[in-house]
Amino acid sequence: MGTGLGRLMLKFAHNRRVIAERNLALCFPELKEADRADLLKRNFESSGIAIMETGMAWFRSLSWLRKRFDIDGLEQLEEIQSQGHGVLLLAMHFTTLEIGAAVMGMSLTLDGMYRPHKNPVYDYIQRKGRERHTGDGSVYQRKDVRGVLRALQRGRAVWYAPDQDYGIKQGVFAPFFDVPAATVTGTSRFARVGRAKVVPYAVIRREDGSGYQLKVFPPIEDIPSGDELQDAILVNQFIEARIREAPAQYMWVHRRFKTRPEGADNVYAGVRKKKKKRRKVAS
Repeated sequence: MGTGLGRLMLKFAHNRRVIAERNLALCFPELKEADRADLLKRNFESSGIAIMETGMAWFRSLSWLRKRFDIDGLEQLEEIQSQGHGVLLLAMHFTTLEIGAAVMGMSLTLDGMYRPHKNPVYDYIQRKGRERHTGDGSVYQRKDVRGVLRALQRGRAVWYAPDQDYGIKQGVFAPFFDVPAATVTGTSRFARVGRAKVVPYAVIRREDGSGYQLKVFPPIEDIPSGDELQDAILVNQFIEARIREAPAQYMWVHRRFKTRPEGADNVYAGVRKKKKKRRKVAS
């Protein structure tokens, strides 16, 4: 059902298809056009499956979710926290993001970072769905930097995904698949001021549909290095390596290269922007 939904999205979600096509062309220039087209198709099928998985993550029983996962490396988090360090749990925008975060949240006490959705109804459903798995954890809005820092300083584990384009005001241009990408420098600051270890994890959906592999990787010990650009490069390199292991499962529909260096072409030229709704003025 999810793959069928993804194929419909590929056919009718014109803007998202164009964005994904541009991203794949930039990141995999070595692929033949037919191979990129196949990757695009599989990526949209994966996105369709992700919609179904989001419902599972928000509404299925915790035991039903847990038994579909093989988890490797979780003991590292317990060891780090036992030494008095906070954990900046570095996530990535794979299509398995929601279901993976749900299982991670039920596996340890986990705080999260959250960006409110513009639609208040969807935002409520999303927040309630995610809160099912946080237990005693707290959820911080993305702008609440102080709250996150305090949590890390107390030795908490905080879920954090830095692999989207949030502009360059609080970021740097760092290569991502050899393309300059606006990359947040918050990873450096959270690790330095929060005295936290940066611990990445990835969730891959098995191709045969039998379940998921959640792997917690060793801490990136070189962060913070004192050089925000170098830290951003290390983060992007790590994420790129994970994407290459399962490229069809990454969220290529996001405008990862929206912010461009001065003089660089607009990667997404011709993609229609959403029209902002005009507020009615009371008479």
